Amino acid sequence: MEGSGVTRVARWLGVLLAVLVVVTGCVDNEARERANQVAPIDVDVAKVPAIAALVPPEIARTGRLIVGVNIPYQPNEYKDASGKIVGYDVDLMNAVGKVLGLVPEYKESQFDTIIPSIQAGTYQVGMSSFTDTLEREKQVDFVTYYSAGVQWAQATDNDDVIDPDNACGLRVAVQTATYEDTDEIPAKSEACVAAGKPAIDKVRFDSQDEAVNALILGRVAAMSADSPVTAYAIKRTNGRLKPAGGIFDSAPYGWAIRKGSPLAVAMQRAVQYLIDNGQYEQIAANWGLEEGMIDVSVINGAVS
Repeated sequence: MEGSGVTRVARWLGVLLAVLVVVTGCVDNEARERANQVAPIDVDVAKVPAIAALVPPEIARTGRLIVGVNIPYQPNEYKDASGKIVGYDVDLMNAVGKVLGLVPEYKESQFDTIIPSIQAGTYQVGMSSFTDTLEREKQVDFVTYYSAGVQWAQATDNDDVIDPDNACGLRVAVQTATYEDTDEIPAKSEACVAAGKPAIDKVRFDSQDEAVNALILGRVAAMSADSPVTAYAIKRTNGRLKPAGGIFDSAPYGWAIRKGSPLAVAMQRAVQYLIDNGQYEQIAANWGLEEGMIDVSVINGAVS
């Protein structure tokens, strides 16, 4: 009978917490299945020889594209119930691979090790919802494919209205090494201190799921993440979270590639081909991410 009770509790938590890690630290597989309601899409696109010819010969010969990715960061990249890496970024990368005549191989990695691994040649591409920034462009090149802003969230049952521009003294969750961790929250915190107010207590987590879970459990007052990630978390937590303020600091997402590699040109042309021929919109619409679609893909499109 104890086993049946545990199963009922697990199912209840699966409905209630969706994508989250339960307090025991174990992932509820049934929760994950319910959370992953958006099915990946395999668009109809063929190899384009003129674009594929731009791929460096040493990569073209292997027929593979080694992609470093950090998960979970729903809906962009995460694991489904079977453990397969899926998401919006994955579907788009798979389509780019078809245009280039390459099969992407996804290698799970810590977020802050992806760029060094690209520089070292371990990965050919970094795909982890990277914000293309001027600072990062000193290390790698970026092929832009989406425009995302920053969006905060707070618990629905918190009656205090949290303002991202007036969050001095609050505990705010972020994923380690993201734009929110390295740029956004530090800048806001410094402004607090300069105004004679307490700094923001930035609480860093290795994964976005952990940050969301901390907010659900009341361990932090708010969470800051990229707008599509926050929107997805709000949608998948059954009314437990709500937006805190609007979307701000919009900037391009980019796939990271070794500095100066001709692979960047090949991938930029492939993304533009998908934009021009409709598959790009098809993939974005499947994930409900039309708001951040771009019309032109560029190499190194940082705005700050």
